Amino acid sequence: MRSDDGGSTKQRDQAYRSFTRHLLASDIRPGQFVSQRELVALTQMPLGAIRELVPRLEAEGLITTIPQRGMQIAPIDYSLVRDAYQFRLILEKEAIRHFTTTASDEAIAAIRDSHEAILKRVEAEGTTADIVNDAQGVDWGFHDLLIESLGNEIVTSTYRVNSLKIRLIRQELIRIDGHVVPVMHEHLGIIAEIEKRDADAGAAALERHIIGARQRALGMP
Repeated sequence: MRSDDGGSTKQRDQAYRSFTRHLLASDIRPGQFVSQRELVALTQMPLGAIRELVPRLEAEGLITTIPQRGMQIAPIDYSLVRDAYQFRLILEKEAIRHFTTTASDEAIAAIRDSHEAILKRVEAEGTTADIVNDAQGVDWGFHDLLIESLGNEIVTSTYRVNSLKIRLIRQELIRIDGHVVPVMHEHLGIIAEIEKRDADAGAAALERHIIGARQRALGMP
């Protein structure tokens, strides 16, 4: 019995990872309707694993079951953008205060180096597709690191789901492509406050950054 339970959990987790990977790859899109059998074909996981996966996706707000129509991937709308960015701001403001007072000088220096390296590459090569992808990784990595510094698995797991929604919003509305240099400079401004060990100023700079991203997602100047 234990072996079956373990196998079922493993398949459900594999199905979840496959679903989110395809979602971020735009193989399925926000607002799209899908059936369980279509998810079987997409994820290459058995129907039983998909049936067990659906309640988790519903609980996380990634899909909604609509009677007589099927399952709908969460659409990108005003409410999702507002709620996702507000939740992100609440968690990250707490995280940056903790990170500012606990991170080592070496860790902070490494973060600065990764951002400056992107800017140097842009100056030398322009905004190529590879640089955009690497910049996106540096961007996400910085915010993820702040959250992970808390060492709180409940916060990390809930942030991870919200981060998935943020990334979907970015893909649909505000890809980093045209914002590489401004985003890197905004991050460097936040990093400068972290280097000063000024938690209040760091939180304020982070808040301006996240509010700016939310405004871009909503099409506001």
